[in-house]
Amino acid sequence: MSSDDEGYVHRPGAVDGDSDAPGGEAAADSAGKDDFGTRGWALVATLVVCLLVVPGIIYVRPGVLSAIGVPYIASLLVLPLLPAAALGLVAVWAMTAGGDGER
Repeated sequence: MSSDDEGYVHRPGAVDGDSDAPGGEAAADSAGKDDFGTRGWALVATLVVCLLVVPGIIYVRPGVLSAIGVPYIASLLVLPLLPAAALGLVAVWAMTAGGDGER
């Protein structure tokens, strides 16, 4: 029997039954779907704040929350906790774009 009689046979480089190479028009059409979008850049901004700004505040002014009555030890726990929670929320919000089809 030939391979055509057996059913589906995957042929690398063929797109939707076409014999075009992956670098053809079909690949050019899907190239615009990989952009970040607003949600991706919001995630990047939150990541920068969590990895650069908050540790900088902890390093430069570790007692910054003592002005509002929070003890020094508690501020060392709270300052990293809040950005971590924000990063988690923004990451979940950004990833919901994959299920909706919106960007």
